Amino acid sequence: MMDAKINDYLSSQPEERLSILIEIHTLILENDKTVVFEVEPMMGKEMIVYKHKGMMKYALAGVKKYISLHVLPMYMNNLLYDKYKLLLDKASFKKGCINFEAKEQMPLTIVQALLTDCSKIDLYKMRETQLQERKLKAKSKK
Repeated sequence: MMDAKINDYLSSQPEERLSILIEIHTLILENDKTVVFEVEPMMGKEMIVYKHKGMMKYALAGVKKYISLHVLPMYMNNLLYDKYKLLLDKASFKKGCINFEAKEQMPLTIVQALLTDCSKIDLYKMRETQLQERKLKAKSKK
């Protein structure tokens, strides 16, 4: 059974998007047990936001003419980004998101592999390491 907020969000989407939105939502929850989700505004739009330790890890949104899957681990990892940009070559890649208009542009086996790869990434730990490196650089410049 799906959460009431998710049901409300999905019911506001065009019917032709429902199956792919539900399938990707399910894949996120099945393949990354570290996240919790809620529907909330992000970048001026309502989205399903999936958080790990309070940090957004993924977001899923139906916008005007396409669906957008935000994947923060991909944004922070060039190898991951390049790998899936090649594999999902029919979708449009931005810095940290994948935009697509049709289910055919997002084969679920590849989306599942992406989510499995991303599930191993601890964004909180990555961010902490980044901050420590910045502090060390700042100290070494003094």
